[in-house]
Order: sequence, then C-alpha cells, then structure tokens
Amino acid sequence: MKSLTLSIEKAYLYSGKITKNFEEGFVSEVVRETMEYDVVIVGAGPAGLSAAIRLKQLDANLQVVVLEKGSEVGAHILSGAVLDPSGLNKLIPEWREKGAPIDVPVKEDNFYILGEAGQIRLPNFLMPPLMNNHGNYIVSMGNVCRWMAEQAEEIGVEIFPGMACSDLVFGKTGEVKGVVAGEFGKNSDGSIGEAYEPGMELHGKYVLLSEGARGSLAKQVIEKFNLDSECDVPKFGIGMKEIWEVDPELHNEGEVTHTMGWPLGFKSSGGSFVYHLNNNQVYVGYIVDLNYKNPFLSPYMEFQQFKHHPKIQKLLNGGKRIAYGARAVTKGGLQSIPRTAFPGGALLGCSAGLVNLPRIKGNHNAMHSGMEAAESVYNAIQDDRFGDLLLDYDLKLKTEAVGKDLKKVRNVAPLNARFGPLGGLMLGGFDMWFQTLFKFSLFGSLKHGKSDAESTESASKHKEIKYPKPDGSISFDRLTNVSFSMTNHEENQPCHLQLDNPEIPISVNLPQFSEPAQRYCPAGVYEVIKAEEEERFVINFQNCVHCKTCDIKDPSQNINWMTPQGGDGPNYPNM
Repeated sequence: MKSLTLSIEKAYLYSGKITKNFEEGFVSEVVRETMEYDVVIVGAGPAGLSAAIRLKQLDANLQVVVLEKGSEVGAHILSGAVLDPSGLNKLIPEWREKGAPIDVPVKEDNFYILGEAGQIRLPNFLMPPLMNNHGNYIVSMGNVCRWMAEQAEEIGVEIFPGMACSDLVFGKTGEVKGVVAGEFGKNSDGSIGEAYEPGMELHGKYVLLSEGARGSLAKQVIEKFNLDSECDVPKFGIGMKEIWEVDPELHNEGEVTHTMGWPLGFKSSGGSFVYHLNNNQVYVGYIVDLNYKNPFLSPYMEFQQFKHHPKIQKLLNGGKRIAYGARAVTKGGLQSIPRTAFPGGALLGCSAGLVNLPRIKGNHNAMHSGMEAAESVYNAIQDDRFGDLLLDYDLKLKTEAVGKDLKKVRNVAPLNARFGPLGGLMLGGFDMWFQTLFKFSLFGSLKHGKSDAESTESASKHKEIKYPKPDGSISFDRLTNVSFSMTNHEENQPCHLQLDNPEIPISVNLPQFSEPAQRYCPAGVYEVIKAEEEERFVINFQNCVHCKTCDIKDPSQNINWMTPQGGDGPNYPNM
C-alpha cells in the first residue's frame, strides 16, 4: 500500500480550519491540510473496496481514496467465512484468473443440535434452499480484502492503511463533505503532545462509510440525520473465532458444520461454526446473540466450553490454536436497516446492517451495497451533483439484490427472541420455506422489540454461572487468547472507550447488573477491582480487539467506542 506522504504533493491545500486546544490557559491553533477527491471511502472491507473498484470501472478519471484504520488492509477483518460469490462474480467476473485467494469450495454441509454429550444431525432436505452452501467457498476474508485492495490499486484507487478517521467534516449546508484522518500524538488526557500530528481533512463530493458493525462515524451520521427514525432497533451478536491446525487424519477440506444447543442452551440464541479450509486448518467460532437476559452470562466462556463437546474436542485434540479474534455481528436484518443515504454520502455493508442471520453471511451483501452505492455516486457526479442525498441507492439497496436476500429471513431473529432458539428454528424454518414457495410470509414483518442493552435483566433475577476453568489445551483464558489477536495500542493516547459518566459502572451497573462488562467483553478489557475497601472500574483499553460489544450491550449505554490512533488494534493474520 502507498504511504500517504507519497500523495501529499498532488493535492495539499490549506483548509483554513482551525482546531483550538485549550492547554494550560493557552490557545494553540491547529491548521489541517486538505486533500480533495471525488469520493472518500472509510473502511477497506468488502463493501468499501467494492465501491472503490466499481467507481474506477465506471470512470477511470474519478479520484477515489480508501482510508483504513488497521495497520494494513485485512488487519481488522474478521468473518466466518463462507463466501457466497454472487457479489464478487458481478464485481470481478474473472476473479479466478486474477488469482483471488478463493480455492476451497464447500463440499459437505452439516447442521447439528448439540446436547452435552451427543448430537442430532438435521437432514439437509429439511433446510430451506437459501441455507444450502453448494457453490460457496471457505475463505479468509482478510486475505480476500488484501487481494481486492491490489485489484483496486491497479486501476488507480488510492488506499491509505493506518489512517483512522476520527471525525466528520461538514459543509456550509450541514452536509458531510469529508473526514478528519491521521491524527496522532495526543496525550492520554487529550492534550496535544510534543509529537502531535494534526492529520488532515480529506474532502469528497461524496463520503461513503463502510466501517463495519457499529462504526463510530456511522453512529454520528445516524444520530445527526435521524436515519433510524423509521426502522426497527438494531440487533447484534458477538462472534468469536479461532484458527486451529489439526491432525491431518481429522481434517476434511471443504466441510462446513453449524451447531446450536449446548452449552448455550435454548434460553439464549446463538451457535457455532466449524469450517475446514486448506493446509489442515479449521475455523472454529461461536456467535452469541446479544439480546441475552442473564448478566452473568459470558459469551467468551460459552465459546471455550463449546470446544469441550466430545465431537469438537476430538477434532481439536493434539491440534494447535494459531489465532483468535472477536467482532460484533449485525443481525437485525431488513427491518433494522436505517435510511442509508445522508446528505453527502451513504452507509455501506455492516454499517447499514446487511448480514443474513440464518445464513451467517454478509460479505456478498457488503459487495453488492458497495457496487450499488458506487453506481449511484457515479450517476450523481455525471449530473454535476455533490453533497446531496443518494436516494436511488437507498431504494435499490432495500429492494434489489440485498433487499431480496434479507426479505426471506426477516422474521428469524424476532422468532428466536419470542420462542427461543429451538422454537425459532422450527418457526423460522417454516417461514423461510413458506416464502420460498408462496412469496409471502404468514407472519408479515415482525418487530424486534427491545434493544440488546435493554434486554439485560437485573442480576437479582438470575443465578451466577460457574464456568469450568480453561484447561490451556482446548480452552484458554481471555488474556492468553488476546495475545493471539496481535492487538496493540499505544498507551500514551486518550482511551478510545469513553464513559459518558465515569460513576455509572460502580454506582448503577455493579449493584443492578453485577457490572456485565466484566463478562461480555471477549478481550478482558473491563475489570472491577477492590482497592482500599473501595471498588473501582478499570478499562484496559490496550487489550481491545475492536469488537464494539461494550458499545452495544452496556445496559446503561454509558460506553462510547471511538476509533483509536490509526494502525492500533488487532493484526489478524488470516481471519
């Protein structure tokens, strides 16, 4: 990838925007330089890169930039991932000839309901056709995105990794006209340090936000422009994943297995995935829906316990865990998609919430959304428009490829919430089959009800869950596993996990909910410690893997996840 400094000479202009820093009674002026583009894209995931490639396919002269907060493209990408290639087929039809890292077709598709010591396999013929993985591929989406970035750069897209976008830039009429990127060197208290770099403003005729689930800039535009006024509440799960090298005798390249049931049970929704890719490697993951009620539940420990099921432990015995990570997963579906067009730009991919929950797939929809946004932006620029609403994108997203994909599964999450995973499985399966055959649903479009934060019940209503201690061979403690995410944050910077009220964790969350941040965080960021007879809430932000669970699940909605310095965070090798 290019260094940003290599392109500075092409377009640096002084913006005239002054940032005032009140430090020790003095006012210092920070003048940021500006780079002008046709389109600014935040996030080098499948949505952002698809948008960039499609824009250059439509007009090679368009100036397109992609900003990525990870140290490299793919560093922050975490996905299952079984890829439906429909999006890539449309974007780059010759992807096979171009050497895309997509070479493990699914050859076996299994679904099990687990008990503590056994399992029942559901016959494939019972599953709705859309659940069939024939024609899909087991991939590392991190490596797919790295390859996509190469394709983008070959046709003139500028990609700047390590460039976190910390703020939005607004125009005279209130439209989004750019972002602030590349700010470094603030002290931990927020003051300007000796090595402070103010970053720059990157302006575009349109700004596309593809930050993934619960992106910080996406949150800002949703709130500022009231984009969620007509949609249902957003819903999320927390997905945790490990990469294992297993005994070649037990490896079955191309096998896809999903499970539900033990250990999570049938009161809370979630389940596992086990994908056999090449080189004797297996992706082992667990997703827990964040609408669970019991504040004592630990999604991470449910994952670790799952690996001790006889079927899974047999696969992992003698194997080697080589990577770990975690990420929030959008699961609200069609009814939770906000208005995706805002003045000056649009939301793409998981920033809009486009995951197909029962299929556990969203990368194809992310690619479709990127292409559709690109086509809308191209048409607008051709008409000499800029900074306005891309209404055609919003309509196309919800009614064409993505909308059709999500429409058939829109009731799965609400049915799970109402009737539990087993009842939801039966009724959701019926609903998907009925829509496949008759093109409408007997349920209509069900509502989700409470947000994930509101779903958390008082600790007094539940018993504490005693989880088995990790054995260090199949299961691991959080801090040990976090070391396999290669996450790192410069300590002398402001904490990116901000508390609206620092007193709430101890004064409210601890007595009412036994402070669930200690358990829902899959990286051990949050602790309650006792010092001199006084309890204190500690944030170890250096451990953060950018999953955003805290921003979603905190029952008081007191934690605000902001982007840290560019390049900080996990460095996933092949996720």
